[in-house]
Amino acid sequence: MVSVIAEQLSIQYGQTVAVDQVSFEAQAGQITVLLGPNGAGKTSTIEHLEGYRAASSGSSSVLGLDPITDHHKLTRQVGIMLQQGGIPTAIRPRELLQQYAGFFPDSLDPEDLLARVGLTSRSKTPYRRLSGGEQQRLSLALALIGKPKVVFLDEPTAGVDLEGRDLIRSLLLTLRQEGVCVLITTHDLAETERLADKVIIIDHGKVIAQGSPTELMSATSSDHLLFGATPNLDCAALSAAVGSQASETSHGEYRVEAPPSPALVAAVTSWLAAQNIQLTDLRAERQRLDDVFRRLTDSTDSTDSTDA
Repeated sequence: MVSVIAEQLSIQYGQTVAVDQVSFEAQAGQITVLLGPNGAGKTSTIEHLEGYRAASSGSSSVLGLDPITDHHKLTRQVGIMLQQGGIPTAIRPRELLQQYAGFFPDSLDPEDLLARVGLTSRSKTPYRRLSGGEQQRLSLALALIGKPKVVFLDEPTAGVDLEGRDLIRSLLLTLRQEGVCVLITTHDLAETERLADKVIIIDHGKVIAQGSPTELMSATSSDHLLFGATPNLDCAALSAAVGSQASETSHGEYRVEAPPSPALVAAVTSWLAAQNIQLTDLRAERQRLDDVFRRLTDSTDSTDSTDA
């Protein structure tokens, strides 16, 4: 069942177009991730769907209702996790969850929720004394206390340690199993690849790709070879040795512009061996999500530069 719909959604701040005719759907029982660099339009899109920012044009719905005009009808059905702010600094996690539980006719048990986000031992600690990661986990608990049908999470793992990330990941998977529509914004490509059922890549306010991680990673034709090795290789020498253009796409990540034939793989590995350079990674048919993300966002930047 479709829980969230955006159709040709646009949002402007004065003359600046933050969201440019964005269209997508998010299903119940799935984790949908809005992925993009800073300033891409992710947060503006989420803020509109939460009912806090009007659109300039286009339309949207959350659980069949307009997030702006029907905002009051959605407040008990939607959970929202903000990046920061809005929580009294002296209040304690147990008190805060008990207070929020009173806003809903059928809430989760505050004690159980404290345990699920790993804050039982910190339940009597004033908010201001919690670490950044603990504050993030408490914010997530607040988003879930009312048993929402849709959850909007803005950078849920930002500033969270590994243990906290594991707890958040487990909670998100449980929400999916319970049929909740989970919509996340993030920069975390590895977490996206691990958790997402659907990924929507946004750059410069536009949707430039969407699909499951598998679909996005397999959509690109295999016309090049990707590998990892020591940073700052002599790419000119490597290009001459293998007969195809080689470049360092990011720190220690390389791309050779030729189909990944056995002969090309042998040429690359032979050149590395001759230089006594260790190969750390080799990819051909299946790219990682960060490969796809870099290619798509780099392509958008190049197009914008050309248009300018």
